[in-house]
Amino acid sequence: MTIGSVLIANRGEIAVRIIKAAKALGIRTVQVHSAADADMLAVRLADEAIDIGSPAPKKSYLNIEAVIAAAKAAGVDAVHPGYGFLSENGDFADAVEAAGMIFIGPSGDAIRTLGDKVAARQVAAKAGVPTVPGSDGRVADLDEARALAARIGFPVMIKAAAGGGGRGIRIVADIAELEQQFPLASAEALAAFGDGGLYMEKVITRARHVEVQIFGDGQNFVHFFERECSLQRRRQKVWEEAPAFLLPADVRERLCGSAVALAREVGYRGAGTVEYLYDDERGDFYFIEVNTRIQVEHPVTEMITGFDLVQEMFKVAGGAALSVSQGDIRASGHAIECRINAEDPFKAFQPSPGTITKLSIPEGEGVRFDTMLYKDYTIPPFYDSLLGKLIVHAETRDACLAKLGVALQALVIEGVPTTVPLHLALARDASVAKGAFHTRFLEHWLDNDFAALAGRTQEVA
Repeated sequence: MTIGSVLIANRGEIAVRIIKAAKALGIRTVQVHSAADADMLAVRLADEAIDIGSPAPKKSYLNIEAVIAAAKAAGVDAVHPGYGFLSENGDFADAVEAAGMIFIGPSGDAIRTLGDKVAARQVAAKAGVPTVPGSDGRVADLDEARALAARIGFPVMIKAAAGGGGRGIRIVADIAELEQQFPLASAEALAAFGDGGLYMEKVITRARHVEVQIFGDGQNFVHFFERECSLQRRRQKVWEEAPAFLLPADVRERLCGSAVALAREVGYRGAGTVEYLYDDERGDFYFIEVNTRIQVEHPVTEMITGFDLVQEMFKVAGGAALSVSQGDIRASGHAIECRINAEDPFKAFQPSPGTITKLSIPEGEGVRFDTMLYKDYTIPPFYDSLLGKLIVHAETRDACLAKLGVALQALVIEGVPTTVPLHLALARDASVAKGAFHTRFLEHWLDNDFAALAGRTQEVA
């Protein structure tokens, strides 16, 4: 281990998570923050804190020069990017290394290759990973888009070649929609990622979103099994599970094996996630993309494997070989994570920043709450609304759902509306209990079932 100190180039709950992992390894922590985040929990927990700019992300958390300057001033050995912001920016990874520090993640070249959806599809195909029928590269213009749609058939998905998080995506059902949405998707991608390039793929109807946690040290590569992430609103995950429910053992073996093959193809280093669409009617799966960072939902994997993924990121980045081989990794029981956001599910999920007037966190075996909150903390209005993640673990999925309901009722967050009522309703929904859902399930469920299950009648669309 060559890392004695680290700068956390992020905020919120993931910054707190990284600080706790670093302290467990005896690593000194330096937290950067914007002017709006001077009082956040990560600042209070870190050994040192540095103000890097105004609230606007482009002037603070996305400002590579400011982050590098802070790291140099603090004299740290390494930089951990967390998720979001600069975590999948290959130029940032290169800048950290050029400044003589360790970037806790894959190389800049690997980030660029796997972060570009088209290049990643090509790598996946070379590694023998099934891909969704679609464009072999970027779609040059609308004429090429029309020809491709005629070949693979509607509906099709238009996707940003760079970036992620659901931005720059449009699902179109016919030529007229394609002609309307293609330029809009390009404009959104350009605004979000500085790259308006697009590619297209066939829409797999009623698909499930299943992803595999991979890890590598550049020479050795393993998986930590898969996660089910199909419950999404506007292509944003709200509830994740591990392992994927009702996934046949032979499919699990092929799915996880393909993810490791992809990691090996690029000599992957650090934590990453390979995402797939799974057609449970046919038993087929298709590659979507690679996230070259730690995921929001990593705790469910930690709960079923008993393994600290963030600590392993530090160890591998510090020069150590993977501490486990594939045969050492076992999955036990079931885990579910609920993303608790400062949003009002009864008012169209309107963001609700404000001051936390009361906070009570559930405790007990198999219950975990990763959060940025403390009593009297004022949530700034400039960033993502995620407040924390409630994770529960039990021997079976049924027991996990029951434990989740109890934990959600025990979780008290007052002062701002949150999505806790949404998760309580999902926890007692019959279709969720049976695992009878897919990536488009939640939107329909919100329109038809949420208000009744939550005991409220306000607008939820």
